[in-house]
Amino acid sequence: MAPDGVNLEDHRRDSFSAQIFDAVVTSGKTTISADDLFAALRKAGLKRSDRRLSETRKALERDKAASAEMDLEAFSKRLAPENTALILRALRGDLIIPDFADYKHRMENIFEYCRDFDGGGVATYIPQLARVNPENYAVAACTVDGQQFSFGDDDESYCVQSTCKPINYAIALDGVGRHTVHRHVGREPSGQSFNELTLNDNGLPHNPMINAGAIMCASLIKPHHPLADRFDHIMSIWRSLGGGRNAGFDNSVYLSEKATADRNFALAYFMREKGAFPADTNIMETLDFYFQCCSITVDVRQMGVIAATLANGGVCPLTSQRVFQSETVKDCLSLMYSCGMYDFSGEYAFTVGIPAKSGVSGAIFLVVPGVCGIALWSPRLDRLGNSVRGIEFSKRLVEVFAFHTYANMVNDHRLIDPRKSNVERNRDEAALLCAAAARGDIGEVRRLVAAEANLDAADYDGRTPLHLAASEGAEAMVDFLIEHCACLDPVDRWGNTPIDDAKRRGADTVASKLENAIGQRN
Repeated sequence: MAPDGVNLEDHRRDSFSAQIFDAVVTSGKTTISADDLFAALRKAGLKRSDRRLSETRKALERDKAASAEMDLEAFSKRLAPENTALILRALRGDLIIPDFADYKHRMENIFEYCRDFDGGGVATYIPQLARVNPENYAVAACTVDGQQFSFGDDDESYCVQSTCKPINYAIALDGVGRHTVHRHVGREPSGQSFNELTLNDNGLPHNPMINAGAIMCASLIKPHHPLADRFDHIMSIWRSLGGGRNAGFDNSVYLSEKATADRNFALAYFMREKGAFPADTNIMETLDFYFQCCSITVDVRQMGVIAATLANGGVCPLTSQRVFQSETVKDCLSLMYSCGMYDFSGEYAFTVGIPAKSGVSGAIFLVVPGVCGIALWSPRLDRLGNSVRGIEFSKRLVEVFAFHTYANMVNDHRLIDPRKSNVERNRDEAALLCAAAARGDIGEVRRLVAAEANLDAADYDGRTPLHLAASEGAEAMVDFLIEHCACLDPVDRWGNTPIDDAKRRGADTVASKLENAIGQRN
């Protein structure tokens, strides 16, 4: 409640301003600058250019240098109220990845680790792609809360190629509906090469993630409109998916792809022979449209936001604009999971377990539902047409983070759930250890230790596994912990050691073992 005579909105704004100010100001100072605020937000994953911070950015930088110092009163007057909720969430660690600096650091380690995988070569069947620098390498990520980072050649544009296929499939679903789309294209893995001249038993392309299915989806997007309008529609969707940034177009790749597209022409005529297309489909326009979509260009930062929009159920994290319906995204991710990585799709689903789509330009984007989107570009391809570094990055990613779809079923404590802060992860680890120690379950404690759990970890009350084992008089567990713990006399929040707990329990043997062990160590 605001004090008497004070406007409630002004009071609330001043309260928010004070909380933000206190979160940013450093010890021994009484002022902050706009640069200080944006540095703190950058550490939390929010870019200074984030359009959700535009009002604050304009207000703080108006008439003064960004480095000008402001006390609390001056800061409160200049802070834009429109952005305070987001800023507070970021500074409090309430975004989807609370310890973003740690997450970014670990991702950078994976990125650098995969740099040494320099096998494979660039795609050569499209002449323009054969001229791309094979050493280009970049990765970017964006969370469902709009936290972003990028490494490497992140401002270099590349052709999306087959990574346009899930986008076109989603556009077709939103445009004409699931029933109509799947009257013309299946939804099973083909078991064949992505450009194989084959159809399913119903005379339809197997799924939207192979060339035949992608050509079919192109035929379903605003089919009765002029080709220019259809492509404008596609580009507007890419702009919305990417948070308002315009995608580009590489005309030379388009012409090069069109000139070397005999197999795609054959697929289109084969489908027309089987009656797979909607009535009155113009095959030449459809193919032109498909080649244009493959020739769209982005950088990894844009593609990371696009992947995050899918991770966020079709709502762009940077604009809060709904681009695709949630049912559309669910269908799209399901087929990316089973069919998105060419002939490697089954192995990728098994090993990596994340919906993903690759392209012969060396592009891959991954979608971790409810968490983040990740985009990677490295043009060196393996024999199946997937980025060599992209595949290695994906494998390493799920060895570090609990991003595999079924990671929560294996209870592997070596895997990091970045949605939890380091403090929360340590607390969870300590709770598991303490519970096992209290039960005298040496097997479970051994398993946790094998998963690199810290036997000296303490819970919220400062209680360690040794405290719990001693208080239960579990002699075998105490023997095990004496052998493996670094500290045998930890003190909990009430000042008690494991020896105190053992004596209180009446477990004199346990108390004696601890006293002797401490004496021997000393």
